[in-house]
Amino acid sequence: MNLGRIKPLDAILAATEKKALHRTLGPLQLTLFGVGCIIGTGIFVLTAVGAQKAGPGLLLSFVVSGAVCVVAALCYAEIASIVPVAGSAYTYSYAVQGEFLAWTVGWALLLEYAIGASAVSVGWSNYFTDTVLAHSLGINLPPWMKAGPLFLGGKPGGLINLPAFMIALLVTWLLMIGTKESARFNAVLVAVKLTALTAFIILTFPRLNGHHFDPLMPAGIFGGFGSGVGVVGAAATMFFAYVGFDAVSTAAEETKNPQRNVPIGLIGSLAICTVFYMLVSAGAVGTIGGQPIMEAGAPLTTGSPELARQCALPQYAEMLVCSREPLAHVLRTLGYGTVGNLLGYAAFAALPSVILILLFGQTRIFFVMSRDGLLPGFLSTVHPRWRTPHICTAITGAAVAVAAAFLPVGQLADVSNAGTLYAFMMVAIAVWMLRYRNPHTPRAFLVPALPLIAILTVVGCLFLFFNLPKEAMLVLPIWTVIGFFIYFGYSYRHSHLGRGIIEVHEPEIVEDIEPPIPATD
Repeated sequence: MNLGRIKPLDAILAATEKKALHRTLGPLQLTLFGVGCIIGTGIFVLTAVGAQKAGPGLLLSFVVSGAVCVVAALCYAEIASIVPVAGSAYTYSYAVQGEFLAWTVGWALLLEYAIGASAVSVGWSNYFTDTVLAHSLGINLPPWMKAGPLFLGGKPGGLINLPAFMIALLVTWLLMIGTKESARFNAVLVAVKLTALTAFIILTFPRLNGHHFDPLMPAGIFGGFGSGVGVVGAAATMFFAYVGFDAVSTAAEETKNPQRNVPIGLIGSLAICTVFYMLVSAGAVGTIGGQPIMEAGAPLTTGSPELARQCALPQYAEMLVCSREPLAHVLRTLGYGTVGNLLGYAAFAALPSVILILLFGQTRIFFVMSRDGLLPGFLSTVHPRWRTPHICTAITGAAVAVAAAFLPVGQLADVSNAGTLYAFMMVAIAVWMLRYRNPHTPRAFLVPALPLIAILTVVGCLFLFFNLPKEAMLVLPIWTVIGFFIYFGYSYRHSHLGRGIIEVHEPEIVEDIEPPIPATD
């Protein structure tokens, strides 16, 4: 059994031309694509989750997670400029590390994008039910309709998060009928998000109070293995706030001059978002405080039934760490009720674009794995009228909707991060291997001091992974074992590469599938 069979770079590029996606994107569009995917639930919702884990030390958590993303982005930039095709880390691993490891990476990416979309759906639901319905329209949905059951980390009286379930299905339907039609307003939504965060910074910084940063690290730097608390534990969760820049590389096959434009989109979107995150988190914690609710000297676990019970008590209900829509809550607490509601509306309007982009990335991983024969061919079937991979989109959307309906946003983000960190680590190893295996392959972007950067990426990803809550850490190996059964039961025998089909000659030409951003420069 040959588990290390490698698909040659020339064959990957040839396959792309045989069943190609339409190249329409420039550097500005890719940067907007990245910003549109990155800025979302991570800053609009997980600010409260991060504060419960680290308190004011959340500022340092963003530095830690952002540093890991920077070195990972450099690795992505080089390898994406060499292998400018859809499939992201999966395709890169296939070209360097072999089919089996590529399968594990693709399988982890499916977890990342699907669970990530579920987390964003829950974040959108919070702003919809609290800002749009409760504060603006005076409509209070019954508790059973707004959150999952308490034993799954939901709220007291919760049964199902119906708004999150519905938005996931709606975005899935939009992607099925045509991504071009479903995403004409993405650039506008990016502008809305940046405007809302800029307004938040302008209003909160004059009201900063140094006392709110004391103590800076109430849970310390390390909360302990598998605890998921402390500055590093929060960094492992807030890593979700940066995830999305890798989605830029999934659009490489649809990018004009990808050797130049993909690195610009990756690094540019990450830099813009990092600046906003630091300023926004400082404004939130420094104005109304971000101290966690403690028990026995440690923060209560986010998503736990006990934290949900404590946040239901009057003395804790208005704390930042208990808010379901923290940024709007901060502004309302400072007396900017109207602006706070407007920010809530911005999140309400903009977060569906993040769901759409995450679902887009996930379905394209499905698409490429199916194109390689590792998943059934019907998953890459393109609808004759909509010209989209409607079957894999429907399957993905259904799974996303169910997860969003019953699980809290913090737990979903941690699980998504587990898959992401594994994929990033494998990309760092792949780019290092490729540099020495194919030193003369043209590269538009070279990682400076590659051995150091690759090692820092691997160590950083492992470091954050082992500071996730133990429940999230366990999900990845369980998910991987399920993937092993599928690979050895189906994929190994049906692999195009294993059957000697090096180039993919298929009749369908997917020319109209476009990522959810405008198709003009």
